[in-house]
Amino acid sequence: MVDYRIDELAREAGTTVRNVRAYQDRGLLPSPRRQGRVGFYSDTHLARLRIIGQLLERGYSLNNIAELLGAWQEGQDIGQLLGLEAALTAPWSEEPETVIDIEELAALFGVGEAPGELVTEAVALGILEPEGDHFRVHRPRLVEIGSILVKAGVPLGAVLDYSRRLSADVDGIAALFIDLVTTHIFDAVNDSLQVEEIPRLVELVERLRPLAKMVVDDELSRAMERQIQAQLGEHLERIMATVRKGPSAATA
Repeated sequence: MVDYRIDELAREAGTTVRNVRAYQDRGLLPSPRRQGRVGFYSDTHLARLRIIGQLLERGYSLNNIAELLGAWQEGQDIGQLLGLEAALTAPWSEEPETVIDIEELAALFGVGEAPGELVTEAVALGILEPEGDHFRVHRPRLVEIGSILVKAGVPLGAVLDYSRRLSADVDGIAALFIDLVTTHIFDAVNDSLQVEEIPRLVELVERLRPLAKMVVDDELSRAMERQIQAQLGEHLERIMATVRKGPSAATA
């Protein structure tokens, strides 16, 4: 179990020490474990702070949150609620971020200098984030794929346009998948949720990750087969015809 001092807890939760103390005073956050004059907080406190922050972002007042947490604590297991919240808000991407400077970025794409407008567009797309004289790369795999495409002859602007269109298309696919689950499972229990049903919902949310990837991977594989045959088949036939006729055919 990790122990946090109050300033460490606040930093991990993305809040302030003042807020932590205020939540304690209102009874929203349990008191810390005391060792001498120092209070130590646990991951349970951190999870509670995160759910308070998320509820505040959704428009709940502190009084609303106090009532919600109080209702769960009167015979309900708050840990199960926090477990569902953690499952719903955990990041799906397991890709580690990296840091790169402008020279490394330009070299990665085989250009002398990274065009400013394209760097700005990459920042707007959430691929890069400026950090002083460096950039934090939020999507290293996408940058690597873009580098391969650019070096193969695809213009960098076209690669960024592809990224933007792909993001929109995949967002639509994700929305369809989540709507399916929300409509037929979460909406069905929304007004009559029993505490014993929460572990089942947590398990379902956790299983959505591999299920979603399996569905998209299977559909993408089949779609790639269709599109390659439809769009590249003619090019392949021309290339093979040129090879059969010999070099003179290419200049004829």
